[in-house]
Amino acid sequence: MGGESMTHTAPRSGGTGSGPVGSRTGQRLSGLAVALGLVLFLGGFAWGAVVYRPYTVPTSSMTPTIDAGDRILAQRVDGGEVRRGDVVVFKDATWANAPMVKRVVAVGGDTVSCCQDGKLKVNGKEIDETYLPKGTPAEMSNFPTVTVPKGRLFLLGDERGNSVDSTAHLTDAASGTVARSAVDARVDSVVWPMKGMLERPTGFEALGTLSSPGPLRTITALVIAGAVLVLGGGAYGPVAKRTGASRARQASAEPADVR
Repeated sequence: MGGESMTHTAPRSGGTGSGPVGSRTGQRLSGLAVALGLVLFLGGFAWGAVVYRPYTVPTSSMTPTIDAGDRILAQRVDGGEVRRGDVVVFKDATWANAPMVKRVVAVGGDTVSCCQDGKLKVNGKEIDETYLPKGTPAEMSNFPTVTVPKGRLFLLGDERGNSVDSTAHLTDAASGTVARSAVDARVDSVVWPMKGMLERPTGFEALGTLSSPGPLRTITALVIAGAVLVLGGGAYGPVAKRTGASRARQASAEPADVR
């Protein structure tokens, strides 16, 4: 009929099959992000569990580097990998037969003595120990020159006035030294409270190569990246749903096309 009017609603684009939000491609990318994120996240934790061991330090003998009650992560290493300046976890029956944390100041073949000008001397060189509490001498009392036997280590605590270390065992058969094989791990970081990675002891550089940090930074980056991907990918669905609902409300609020 000539006077009849007809109302038609124009088709709109932006459905789940065509728009970028909520599209099939978006869903696939979201799933891929979650899967990759889980691999990185779980892989990082698994790697860390294999490489590192957690310890709680019960005493203040390593203050200010490590305080009593601090939680540390120590990289599992062979005793042969230990270098001067490393902070290590070891167990020796003549000391306490329990895990102890000290700093290696001399290795097999070195001579070590204290103190001239208030400083530790290794192989005739005075060591600048920047990790010691400010204003404190390298030792509370002098000790004679010790020649470290091959395959052994001479260890001191950073809090020299409150540390049962090699200086307390100078009368032992091994002159206070510990076998390299007694080392279980090398401390890489204080994780609680979050003090971060231990600084490299540059005062020993003139005597030989220092050890390199472990892969803790890489492991942390993998875990964080994995968490971001999992959260981002998982959030895609709810965000797409909200966006689709918002578009639907806007479409229903618009006036229909009249012909």
